[in-house]
Amino acid sequence: MLALTELDKRMPVVTPTVKLPSFAPEQLRLAPDGWHVVVRIGANEHRVWLQRKPLTTVSYAVLLPYDQDFKARNEAANRLWRALRARPPGPASDGLSEQRRTRLVLTLRALDGWQQGNSYRAIAEVLFGAARISARSWKTHDVRSRTIRLVKNGLKLMRGGYHQLLRPPRKDE
Repeated sequence: MLALTELDKRMPVVTPTVKLPSFAPEQLRLAPDGWHVVVRIGANEHRVWLQRKPLTTVSYAVLLPYDQDFKARNEAANRLWRALRARPPGPASDGLSEQRRTRLVLTLRALDGWQQGNSYRAIAEVLFGAARISARSWKTHDVRSRTIRLVKNGLKLMRGGYHQLLRPPRKDE
């Protein structure tokens, strides 16, 4: 989520400035910490936080703290800027390979199935197809082990491990 703030009159503004679009009431949510806005531009959703109710007549600046998430925040700010300028967003730079992204989708689907009370077998049949699993070999089938691992990884993500997705491994680690 990006934090936007109104430009101070003393701050130099490089023209042309980008202003926020008008928002429908369902895009805005007032919370104790400020305003949360979901900006849908094209096929992409951008989540923005503002201290005060957004105005279309004001120019805004993005505040990016120099913390461990600076790179991700900077890339998100750049994608929002490109979207507001009607430019293509560019490639996703979340550090997830296609294989990891596919596994994450399977993990979340397995977690959803488990939370709805489905058995591992029922989850596996939905994820991998019933034809792959015979009744006789279920207890020793690799799909059973894979499904259990997917659910366990989903539970780990749900319990706070999802933060790891925002911080891909650094090259020096």
